[in-house]
Amino acid sequence: MTETAEKKSDQQHKTDQRMPEQQASSTAMERARTATMARTGGASLITEGGRTQIADSVVAKIAGLAARSIPGVQSMGTGMARRMGQIKSLVPGSGGPASTATQGVAVEVGERQAAIDLDIVTWYGQSIVDVSEAVRQAVSGQVEGMTGLEVVEVNITVDDIYVESEDDQQSQRVQ
Repeated sequence: MTETAEKKSDQQHKTDQRMPEQQASSTAMERARTATMARTGGASLITEGGRTQIADSVVAKIAGLAARSIPGVQSMGTGMARRMGQIKSLVPGSGGPASTATQGVAVEVGERQAAIDLDIVTWYGQSIVDVSEAVRQAVSGQVEGMTGLEVVEVNITVDDIYVESEDDQQSQRVQ
């Protein structure tokens, strides 16, 4: 055998030996990719008793309801989303506050962690720093307590400040 033929034969032998390892690695990567694709759209909590799937929309609703419960938060969402929410709330049987709970909320949910972005409107005269911190604590506490996910960040954008007008005050007094 020539020296070149020996080298090619030796290289082929090494390639043949690596193939099962590469195939195993490729198979493991494919399984991980499939598991990730199947898991998209929620958190999956696996215990000895079984598996619990939590949809992203559930985490968003928990975060939205927790944020709205804080005094100083007048509403949530950007201008257009707030207008659509107002129109929707006028429709009888629309579902009340729970139907717009995810307005102004965006979440990224992993297997064990969640990141939450909120757009809020505060009342004029309220400390934005205090309201934001109270919202951050309430949202983290509710999401972690109800889902078991670690909340790694709650990003808050104060989209507007609500200034109560005389018309609003009169309509509240007349009721």
